Amino acid sequence: MVCLGNICRSPLAEGILKSKIDTSKVHVDSAGTGHWHVGDTPDKRSIAVGKKYNIDITQQRGRQFNVKDFDEFDLIYVMDNSNKDDVLALAKTDAHRQKVKLILDEIFPDENVDVPDPYFGGDSGFENVYKMLDEACTQIAQRF
Repeated sequence: MVCLGNICRSPLAEGILKSKIDTSKVHVDSAGTGHWHVGDTPDKRSIAVGKKYNIDITQQRGRQFNVKDFDEFDLIYVMDNSNKDDVLALAKTDAHRQKVKLILDEIFPDENVDVPDPYFGGDSGFENVYKMLDEACTQIAQRF
């Protein structure tokens, strides 16, 4: 799961997907394309909306996406088209590029819909993002 700073959307996506799958069989992680929040906990509003739905993301720490992630993961879900461009710019092979997908393509196939960044908005933006990611992660989890 990849967003810009790895403190709002991608930590929520990681936590939601982990709550829907057997984590002993599937490794889920998140990262940001930027470096600003490396080592930081998720945004308090992401933590709060996760807690509201019994998902604890407080142990997560921000990290930056890197080229090794292409080898570590089978799928790389990005939150928006800007993140997708940033991740694809690091891809070395077609196989790497094929792993990168917009997460909302799970519920809006081929529509290129972005998960809006709630960082500068109010608490309702985090609730809306949670609902989008929950629906997308339900679709992803059905494959595992």
